[in-house]
Amino acid sequence: MERGLIVTALLLLLTSATTNAGGTRTLLSPGPSFREAPAFRNGNGCPSPLSQESTIHMAMTLDSTYLRGSIAGVLSVLQHATCPENIAFHFLASSPRPLRRIIASTFPYLSFRIYRFDTSLVRNKISSSVRPALDQPLNYARIYLADLLPKSVPRVIYFDSDLIVVDDVAKLWAIDLGSTAVLAAPEYCHANFTSYFTSRFWSDPLLPDAAFGGRVRTPCYFNTGVMVMDLERWRSGKYTAKLEWWMGVQKKEARIYELGSLPPFLLVFAGEVKGVEHRWNQHGLGGDNLHGLCRDLHPGPVSLLHWSGKGKPWLRLDAGRPCSLDGLWAPYDLYIKRSTDGAVERFADD
Repeated sequence: MERGLIVTALLLLLTSATTNAGGTRTLLSPGPSFREAPAFRNGNGCPSPLSQESTIHMAMTLDSTYLRGSIAGVLSVLQHATCPENIAFHFLASSPRPLRRIIASTFPYLSFRIYRFDTSLVRNKISSSVRPALDQPLNYARIYLADLLPKSVPRVIYFDSDLIVVDDVAKLWAIDLGSTAVLAAPEYCHANFTSYFTSRFWSDPLLPDAAFGGRVRTPCYFNTGVMVMDLERWRSGKYTAKLEWWMGVQKKEARIYELGSLPPFLLVFAGEVKGVEHRWNQHGLGGDNLHGLCRDLHPGPVSLLHWSGKGKPWLRLDAGRPCSLDGLWAPYDLYIKRSTDGAVERFADD
């Protein structure tokens, strides 16, 4: 832990002041700091970490708003993995440099790469939604994973930044996508699928059939915060362009949905998704998109807890108004909270 604190302190010293043209030093507010995670090593029987065939590829986004959640998610993955040294993380960020330093100091033994996501790819394709956070360009970065990650990565697990796992991700990685599926995710066929699109969409004489005509199964809702993605099939099927096409319809022709990057995925993939056990996405723990009220777990076993919705566990914990399930997230919080004078106020989990 001492080594991690020293590295973090040095980074803060380097980034906490700047020099103006007159040579005067101006203090800036310190950035977020995190204590160093333990080194997680492979258990008995794990294949060599040097073997490409045994690597589990994980993808997440990184930004200043959700960095605390991303770091907690990474820690949870490593802590519950039988073969943590066989896990490689691929992070997408619009400003990679400062985030790379934080990840490297917090997880000095982590195998990872950070890719710059050019927000201009989607900035003119995004239409407003029910919650401003859903309109951020990085929320759409998952659409471009197959374009940004090297072709040597054939498959990836994508995770949102507001979740933790309490199981070995190797079980999720082992999902059989069959001969044609591009995505695997938990499906929720009891949900009202029609509610994810506007009446303008459903009343159009062409759009519903253009989207869902000829699907293998009845389209069902799935949450895009947890997906197993076959990147080779994605590239060969040109799915990035298909998602962008529906975003263009929304932006230029008719308002057909209200929920950010989710509806384009439903339009392209619903009814063609390989189903995964619901235990791998106990979602909605952040409440709805307007109020973020507390929610309970869905019935059944749990492998992953997902605070999708407006309420985030770190914000509710800091405000002193946590929901009961937020306490399950807290042990993975590596954030060093500081008082108003910059002194360390507490260590998470100390």
